[in-house]
This record gives sequence, structure tokens and C-alpha cells, in this order.
Amino acid sequence: MDQNLTIVVIKILDRIKESVRLQNTLSKNSGLIKTRFGFHELYDSKCSRNGLIILEINGNNSECEAFISELNEIRGIVVKVMSFK
Repeated sequence: MDQNLTIVVIKILDRIKESVRLQNTLSKNSGLIKTRFGFHELYDSKCSRNGLIILEINGNNSECEAFISELNEIRGIVVKVMSFK
């Protein structure tokens, strides 16, 4: 059993502007994503433009680093990584 765990947290500052490029990147790298959890707030029957995605990543270090680099190129999101060994 693999004892390493990598969690990527993505804060989306504007879901309307950034959702297409972000979704394309996530789809392209879907083989690395073991678990995906995303949500946004709801205000008076309208969805917030901000969102949060939490990913559990599988893959070797170079694949994960390339994926994270690709995410960091997307404007309007903030990416944080937690690694547990």
C-alpha cells in the first residue's frame, strides 16, 4: 500500500471566467486524480463566483509536478499543495 498522499487545493476566484480552462486541465490530467471534491456557496438562489476544489493526486513526482505547474499557469486561481509521506 502506498503511504504517500498528495492533496491539491484550488481556490477559484471567478468560476465564470476560469472554469473552461481549469476543467480542460483537470480532464487532461484525470488519470492523476484519485478523488475530486468541489463546491461553491449559494447566495439567494445565485451561485458564488468563487469556488474551491480539493484533489487527491496519484502519480509519480514528475507527473504531479507537471500537473501543478500547468494549474499554476491558469490566471484567477490559487493552488496549494500538501504532501504527506
